[in-house]
Amino acid sequence: MPEITNTQLQAAVAALAKKSTRTAEAIQAWGQALADEARDTARVAEGIASIGVDVDTVSETRELAQILTGIEGAATAYASSVNNTAKAATASHDQIRITHDGFQEAYRRAPVDVANVNRDWFEQE
Repeated sequence: MPEITNTQLQAAVAALAKKSTRTAEAIQAWGQALADEARDTARVAEGIASIGVDVDTVSETRELAQILTGIEGAATAYASSVNNTAKAATASHDQIRITHDGFQEAYRRAPVDVANVNRDWFEQE
């Protein structure tokens, strides 16, 4: 008995592709929120600098804006990697369908019942 069937394999790979796509989208949204926060923080830094707030507070606020921008960049890169994983899973799913569905169809159309055949006979030596 096989450990995983063609149908189970296709379902698992399709689920991975879907989950990876959703994760990438969530990370991209998080990165966009960080970018917005970085812009707002930079505006606050300029605003407090214009009203004469002490130099240390202004520089710390600017530094925070730069840190947020850096984190946003890392989140964008990570989302891109997750998106690549989703694309690879989708391509794998397509390849599984192309390759294994032919086997499945041949099995269904077989003129003899091969359900109880010893699977060791099909192994390559």
